[in-house]
Amino acid sequence: MKDAIERWLGTLFGLIFLGLSVTVTVETIVRKVFNFSLQGADELGGYALAIGGTIAFSLALMGRTHIRVDVFHEHLPNVLKAVLDWLSAVSLAAFAVLMAWLAWYVIKDTTAYMSVSQTPWATPLKYPQTAWLTGLIVFALVAVLTASRATWLLVRGDVVQLDREFGPRSTRQEVDEELADLKVRSIDTAAQATAATTESRI
Repeated sequence: MKDAIERWLGTLFGLIFLGLSVTVTVETIVRKVFNFSLQGADELGGYALAIGGTIAFSLALMGRTHIRVDVFHEHLPNVLKAVLDWLSAVSLAAFAVLMAWLAWYVIKDTTAYMSVSQTPWATPLKYPQTAWLTGLIVFALVAVLTASRATWLLVRGDVVQLDREFGPRSTRQEVDEELADLKVRSIDTAAQATAATTESRI
């Protein structure tokens, strides 16, 4: 389930910035060749960063890639490490919920005042802000579920598993994960190459 969500969010993130790159490319070409501007690349870039950022929040949380200062963490007793790991998960969940809650009020004000972007497109801001809010809600849900899991492990007293799932990743763990991912990609590439060779022979 977690892998499927990460894959879906990662694909959506990639499509957003792929679309933005195509738009910027077209904008650059038509401006240089035809002396004409679409006048919307900057606006779309802002929307892509805002929406893509909320997706990245969820991906970083599920992948345990949020930056944490762990200079002293590995030297602490297991129980204290577990409490700090739980506190970080709960604090992040509270912050995620707060951001989604505040974003909801931003959209309410935008809708009430019928605000539009300060660009030639004059885009009604409630539309991109709704996509932004959706990303924040997804992040809040992921953070709350993560905090619930951390709380359950803490109540059970399973400090080892709590540290394994919610503690900062060590350099060795990051290297091992990258090597494992590289191995999987190498196997997939080799399988595709073999399949292509077989088809060409047929």
